[in-house]
Amino acid sequence: MVRMHAWFALAWLAGCAVSLENTRPARELELQSRPAGSVYLGWRVFEDRCARCHGSSATGKPGAPDLLVTMRTLGPREFADRVLLRYDWGAMPSADPRSADRAAYVDDVVQRRQGGLTMPAWQGEPRVTAHVIDLYAYLSARSDATQGPGRPAGP
Repeated sequence: MVRMHAWFALAWLAGCAVSLENTRPARELELQSRPAGSVYLGWRVFEDRCARCHGSSATGKPGAPDLLVTMRTLGPREFADRVLLRYDWGAMPSADPRSADRAAYVDDVVQRRQGGLTMPAWQGEPRVTAHVIDLYAYLSARSDATQGPGRPAGP
C-alpha cells in the first residue's frame, strides 16, 4: 500500500515538473518559430495589392474580411496557400477537390448562378509571390498588435 502511494506521489510530482518546465504559452513559441520576413516590405505589398479591398488597417470592408481575425488561425504555410494558390469560394460543400458536390458548386460559380470569386489568387503576380512571407510578417504583426496601422519602421 505504501509503495502504491509513493508511486502516485512520484507520478504527480513528475506531472508538476513537466508543467513547471513548460511555462511559455504555445502562442509565444509559435511567434519565435515564424519565418523571417520584413514587416515593412509586407506593409508595402499590402498597401499596393490588398488595402483597396481589406482596408488600410486590414480590418476589412464590405465584401472583404477582417484579416487581423483571420491571421490568428493561419500559420505561414496556410497563409501562403491562401494568398498564392486559391480563390475564396465561400461556403464550399466539400473540402475534397474531386467531390461531385464541389465540382457542381464550382460550375455554378463559374456560370454565376451562385457564390462568387472575390479574392484573386496571387500566384504568378511577381511582387506578391516574392514577398508573401513579408506580407505574412506584416499581417501577423498587425494581428498580434505588435504593429499598429500605418507605415511601420523601415528604410
